[in-house]
Amino acid sequence: MRWITGSAMLVILVSIAAYAVTATDIVGQWTVQDGKARVEIYKAADGTFEGKIAWLAAPNYEAGDAEAGKPKHDRENPDKSLQSRPIMGLVLLKGFHFDGKKEWNGGTVYDAESGKTYKGKLWLENDNTLGMRGFIGISLLGRTEKWTRYTEPKK
Repeated sequence: MRWITGSAMLVILVSIAAYAVTATDIVGQWTVQDGKARVEIYKAADGTFEGKIAWLAAPNYEAGDAEAGKPKHDRENPDKSLQSRPIMGLVLLKGFHFDGKKEWNGGTVYDAESGKTYKGKLWLENDNTLGMRGFIGISLLGRTEKWTRYTEPKK
């Protein structure tokens, strides 16, 4: 009977360890839900986590746009002095803290398509799926996206 109890405890401990999340588990590149961009999440100098645009499917404005062929910039930003910032390399996620369990919260999410900034939280659903929720005020009033971890194609 002791052997069965001991074995059961070992299985439980191994299962918990297999699903343990560490602060740096979100570090890396993530493909956003619509596949139009990749965001590189990294640990900032102040110990928080940030994310910047590392790749765009369409880095330049398309035909029919007044700026066709030019690199995309932060033209929807309400602060006119920031509208010339390039979208490539733009920091979208700022100030996220790991809660010690399974979430990164307390940060902000910038939506370059609308020029709006939201409160946000991040969590890992598994090693290759990141949940991201941007919201106004409380988490109930927001939108959730699922991002996929990017891995270099094998050659």
